[in-house]
Amino acid sequence: MLKYYKSQLATLDKFLLDMNMRSSLMLFSFVGIIGAAFWLREANVFRSNDPNPQKDAMLMQAVLTGLTRYHFQPKQVNDDFSKSVYNLYLKDVDANKRFLTQSDIDQLKPFELMLDDQAKSSSFEFFDMSVKMLDASLVKSQTWYREILAKPLDFNKAGQLEVEGKKLSWAKNDTELRQRWESWMKYEVLSRVTDEQAKQDKADFKGDKKSFETLEEEQRKKVLDTYDKWYKRLQKLDRDRRLEQYLTSFTNVFDPHSGYFSPKDKESFDIQMSGKLEGIGARLMTEGEKTIVSEIVVGGPAWKQGGLEAKDVILKVAQGDKEVEPTDIMGWDIDDVVSKVRGSKGTKVTLTIQKPDGTERMLTIVRDVVIMEEGLAKSLILNTTESAQDKIGLIYLSKFYADFTAQGSTSCAADVAKEVEKLKKENVKGIILDLRGNGGGSLRDVVTMSGLFIEQGPIVQVKSRDRKPEILADNDSRVQWGGPMIVMVNSYSASASEILAAALQDYKRAVIVGSNATYGKGTVQRFVDLDNFSGSAEVSPLGDMKLTIQKFYRVSGKTTQLDGVVPDIILPDFYNEIERGERENDYPLESNTIDAVPYSQQTYQVNDLDKLKSASNTRVNVDPTFKKITDNSLRLRKQRENTLYPLQLEEYRKWNKSQDEEAEQFENMFKPIDGFVVSNIADDLAVMQADTARLARNTDWIKDRKKDIQLFETMRIMQDMIRLDGVALKK
Repeated sequence: MLKYYKSQLATLDKFLLDMNMRSSLMLFSFVGIIGAAFWLREANVFRSNDPNPQKDAMLMQAVLTGLTRYHFQPKQVNDDFSKSVYNLYLKDVDANKRFLTQSDIDQLKPFELMLDDQAKSSSFEFFDMSVKMLDASLVKSQTWYREILAKPLDFNKAGQLEVEGKKLSWAKNDTELRQRWESWMKYEVLSRVTDEQAKQDKADFKGDKKSFETLEEEQRKKVLDTYDKWYKRLQKLDRDRRLEQYLTSFTNVFDPHSGYFSPKDKESFDIQMSGKLEGIGARLMTEGEKTIVSEIVVGGPAWKQGGLEAKDVILKVAQGDKEVEPTDIMGWDIDDVVSKVRGSKGTKVTLTIQKPDGTERMLTIVRDVVIMEEGLAKSLILNTTESAQDKIGLIYLSKFYADFTAQGSTSCAADVAKEVEKLKKENVKGIILDLRGNGGGSLRDVVTMSGLFIEQGPIVQVKSRDRKPEILADNDSRVQWGGPMIVMVNSYSASASEILAAALQDYKRAVIVGSNATYGKGTVQRFVDLDNFSGSAEVSPLGDMKLTIQKFYRVSGKTTQLDGVVPDIILPDFYNEIERGERENDYPLESNTIDAVPYSQQTYQVNDLDKLKSASNTRVNVDPTFKKITDNSLRLRKQRENTLYPLQLEEYRKWNKSQDEEAEQFENMFKPIDGFVVSNIADDLAVMQADTARLARNTDWIKDRKKDIQLFETMRIMQDMIRLDGVALKK
């Protein structure tokens, strides 16, 4: 992938932050699933299909009804609102200004203050015009990049590429827009050629060294192939997908976490949220025109039955075991293949597969519930070679997952409780709950999970529109773990993670350790079935809308909205020097404070926080790895601000060399830490021995933990807590 997108990953991260709970109003409610997904905004350019005026009208009216009736902070749908939708939609469809020209914008500009009126009257004149423009641009831009890449590029001319769309004006005309495409293609090819030359210049390079001209030709062909594949995917997508984006522009003006979900998107979200699906238990990937099995899910139907293996190619799919003509899926989009293979528990699907040796066979699999185990809570034992007897428990939770179906087969709160019991049997002296990168999830489960560590009491205040705050409390006096505790967070920890960290911090029940602050999402969403607003079975299913219907507040009355949770002990992090989180979104809700509620707990009180902080700071300040992390954070901030890239060969080489030299200082900075012992619970390891794939994933996970300097320092903070507690007891 492009160096630019690697270096600017912090700029392009997108987050899905939601939460789940029963409601008479709608199906679920959430406090956040954060999934940092790398993507290009331009990839949302789609071709048209025939519109369904009745369905489109019903869909727009349903979205407006849901927003005005249920959103936590409704807005007037007026000219100001129209202008905001207009700007946000254009930003989303052409963030880097590579498709539309000023001439296109001039034609769209008269609609800037009319989108509210068009929405109310179910007119899509602006939207349809924009789709036609984007379709036309898709055709001409493909012609351009193919023409540009058809012959050697001239890298002798001075030039620069501005990669940040916000700093660009719209191209005046097609001539200027084509020049931008030429600059992008030159950068694409030049960056790849330079990388290949750098490989050839290394002392350990084996093989024949190629000339610049040869490398340039090879890389042009590779860039062409990359873009052709991208455009082929775009050309398979239709007007309905573009309409989803247009509707989401309306919801996102209310706040960044409200959005429209098509039926297919909602199904995918539910799978992600629950950590389970009904299907065959195989991960698929696209390789050219082929659909390849990348992995078999341990414990799933395909794994139990046998016969289907990683690297098998799926050629055809038939429903049941008696369908006469199976469907040839060669060249299909991966989402369409998954939809055809996935199905209800107990049903059959027959696959025609090709083995790596070229042989073909048909395989019928009975679908079943598949649990995605790698996303579930899991634990390890931490200690050092110097104090092997002082075991510390680690529980890692990637999201607050929950299954809200009648079966209720997954619950992160129940799973964490099980991990706590396993660690207690190992006689650990403290527990670290790692919520780094955890974007949240089930509100119900975060309240229950917080209650594992206190006797009982309020966990979070949830305020609905025009109502007094509701206090969600742990009413169970039992305490599953009453010893020393640390919660690890970072800037990707959001929503439910922030609720738990904030509650345990306010109660002084745990020390919070991490980066400058958490994400800062203090809002609650629920899904609304839009069919409830249509009144017409002819146009269903319309899909769902995720709506922000509440804000949550700490028991102290403070909000995490925008502000996040500031850890008690801050450790160096790659992103500490870069502003991230909710504040970077368009139209976030404001930060405010409400009254506190009475809260207290006697289970365990964090003492000597200043001593813990001082001891940690002393270690961190002299640790060379932490010094490198801080220096790299400063480097990433500088890179983020630098959005002009040279396109002249020698200038690019000089610039690229300086970038590489800076980056080389931070390569391989994480190595196994001397004396850091990371191991599985014995019972867990015994279960893993039955499957080599699961065992291999576990081995890699443990290797990464042994290099985790933040985790190591957190363990040392825990050791300090245990030591200080011991001193206090002696007194």
